[in-house]
Amino acid sequence: MSQTQLITADDLAAYREEFLAERANVVAKNAVTSSGIRAAARVPEGVAANAMTFDVEVKQGERCDQERSGRCWMFASLNTMRHRIIRRYNLKTFELSQAYPLFWDKFEKSNWFLANILDTLDEPLDGRLVSYLLADPICDGGQWDMFRSLVKKYGVVPKEAMPETACSRNTREMDKYLTRYLRGCARRLRESAAAGVERDDLLAMCREMMGEVHHLLATCLGEPPASFDVRLRDKDDKLVLSGSFTPTEFFAEAVAMDVDDYVSLISAPTADKPFDHVYTVSRLGNVVEDGGVRYLNLPVERLKQAAIAQLRDGLPVWFGCDVDQSYLRDEGIMDTAALDVDALFGFPVEGCLDRAERLDYGESLMTHAMVLEGVNLGADGRPTLWKVENSWGKDHGRNGFDMLSDAWFDEYVYQVVVDRRYLTDEERAAYDTEEARVLAPWDPMGSLARVR
Repeated sequence: MSQTQLITADDLAAYREEFLAERANVVAKNAVTSSGIRAAARVPEGVAANAMTFDVEVKQGERCDQERSGRCWMFASLNTMRHRIIRRYNLKTFELSQAYPLFWDKFEKSNWFLANILDTLDEPLDGRLVSYLLADPICDGGQWDMFRSLVKKYGVVPKEAMPETACSRNTREMDKYLTRYLRGCARRLRESAAAGVERDDLLAMCREMMGEVHHLLATCLGEPPASFDVRLRDKDDKLVLSGSFTPTEFFAEAVAMDVDDYVSLISAPTADKPFDHVYTVSRLGNVVEDGGVRYLNLPVERLKQAAIAQLRDGLPVWFGCDVDQSYLRDEGIMDTAALDVDALFGFPVEGCLDRAERLDYGESLMTHAMVLEGVNLGADGRPTLWKVENSWGKDHGRNGFDMLSDAWFDEYVYQVVVDRRYLTDEERAAYDTEEARVLAPWDPMGSLARVR
C-alpha cells in the first residue's frame, strides 16, 4: 500500500482544529451523542407534511405482525389476498395463516437447495457460487413470484387452521438447525458424487433427505392441514361461508384471484439493466417445477402509474423497498425531507450516491415488502404521499401504517406487483415473450429473498 496513505499526527491535529472551529459541529456532536443520529437529524416540518388523509384509499382489516421473522413478503402477499376475502364477504377483519406458507416455503427451498447442490457438483467448494449457496440456503425472505408458486401448489388456509407457533414467531432456531442439516446434506451429496455414486442414487438420497426436512418442519410448525372447516360471519353476524375445504379449494373459493395475472415490475436504473427488458435472478426460487422469478424493468414513474391504477380499482399493491433508509420507524414515516443527515454532518453522507450508484456500490437493495393501500394526488394528478400497510403489528407507526413520501418512492422503492392489465401492450409483450436476461445470484434485485 502506498506510504502516501499514512495518517500523520499533523493530519489528526488539523482535523480536530477544523472540527472544533465550527459552532455547528459542536452543537451536532452534543445532540448526536445524547440522542443518536436520526433523532438529531429529524426535521419537524418534514414530519408534519405526512398527514394521514388520502384521495385514493383501500380499506383493510386489523394489522398483522410478522414478529421476529423475515416473512414480510408472505405477509404482504397474504394481505393483498385477505383484502379480497374481507371485501367479498363484507367481513370486519380476517387473517390468513402465515405459518402455513412458511412450512411449505422452507420445504420447497430445501428441495431447491439440494437441486442446486446437484447442479454445482463440478464447482469448487470454495468458489463464489457454492459459497453463496451454502451461506443461507433457507432464509426467511422471498419474492412475489415465489409466493405465487406456493399458492398455486398448496393454496392458503385461515389462520385458525394453522396458527402461529414459537418457531414461526421467531424463526431463528428453526432456520439455524435446518441450515445445519442442509449443509450436511450438501457435504454428503458432494462427497458421494466425488466417490462415483450415480445420479439416480444421488436423487434417491435427496428424497430421503427431504423426508427428514419434512420431519423437522412438522416438529417446529405442526403438520399443515389437508382439509379444514370454515364458518365465516359478516359484519352483521350473517353466515356467509361454511363448509369443508382443502387449501387449494379455499383459495379458489374465497380468494378467487388469478395469481398468474400479476407481474413484477422493478425499477433499477443501472447500466447492466436497460429499461423495457425482462430479467431473472440466477438460482433464486423455491418450487423447482415452477421455475424462478421474472421481472420487467421500467422507469420508476411507470411503477407509480401502475400502482395508482390498481389502487383506483380498489386493490392493494405489493411492493419491495429499502425500508431502513430515511426512515423514522417509531413514527412510521419514510420521507427524505423528514431527516437531514447531510446538514447534521455538514457534508454529503446520504447525498453522496444517487439511486443507481447506491445499487452499484452496495449501499441499497431490497430489504422489505409491504402493501400500498392509499395515495394522495396533487393538482397535477401526480402522487405526493402513499399509505403503507406494514406487518409489524398495530402498535407500530400509525396504528400499524406507515406514510411514504413520493420523493422517498423515487429513491428507495424498487418493485411493485400489479395486474398485467395495467401494463401497456408493449410492456405485456415484452414480459410475455422476451427471453429473460440472467442476473447474478447476489444481484440487489434478488436481495429481498435473502432477508431475515
